[in-house]
Amino acid sequence: MTTSVLSLPQGAELPARSFRLLSLKTPAHLDASETRRVSSQSLLMGERELVIQHQGNEYHLRLTRNDKLILTK
Repeated sequence: MTTSVLSLPQGAELPARSFRLLSLKTPAHLDASETRRVSSQSLLMGERELVIQHQGNEYHLRLTRNDKLILTK
């Protein structure tokens, strides 16, 4: 996430409160090769299912008979 600071034109009224514009784009100085990668084998450690806890919810990562991964809530 990146933060941008914008200037108002000369003589423009200031907003009632300050705000920031946020962007979810990856910054240009980070390329895809820097994205952290984890193998499914290291996550599953020989098992066929893994439970991931995220913000109070449980998600199940399952390895199918056809060696596909399925993530369900």
